[in-house]
Amino acid sequence: MQVRQILAIKGKALYTITPDKTVTEAIAIMVENDVGSLVCFDNKRMVGMLTFRELLKAVYQFGAKAGDAAIASIMVRNPQSVPPDAEINELRLIMLRSRARYLPVMDGEIFLGVVSFHDVARAVLDEQGFEIRQLKDYILGHPSVELAT
Repeated sequence: MQVRQILAIKGKALYTITPDKTVTEAIAIMVENDVGSLVCFDNKRMVGMLTFRELLKAVYQFGAKAGDAAIASIMVRNPQSVPPDAEINELRLIMLRSRARYLPVMDGEIFLGVVSFHDVARAVLDEQGFEIRQLKDYILGHPSVELAT
């Protein structure tokens, strides 16, 4: 399975913010849309990534004034991204090594979406479930499975 297939399954909703917005504005977007990350765009170009991890760091760093902090001061600049043709095992390895729960998907300079660790886990379970059903059908001799000769 490729990253592009994961994006197709999860849908086309993209959640973004500009670096000049505040932490309070970012939290509002994330809560209202039940998402754990926002991609930061400036002049139609991805410049960073904001996740709940950066928000927690802002609260620790700025205390009660964290809500007024600019996204530019806490976002991850130039985050690692993956191409849409990356295989799911490659994606899992990148996520594990970098400890990233969210990765932007880029086709060159074009932003296609974000894959989360949750998206990857769901895709793996779906793929395994399909394979298990196919094997059961084969073992039980159901005619829905045709063998290549």
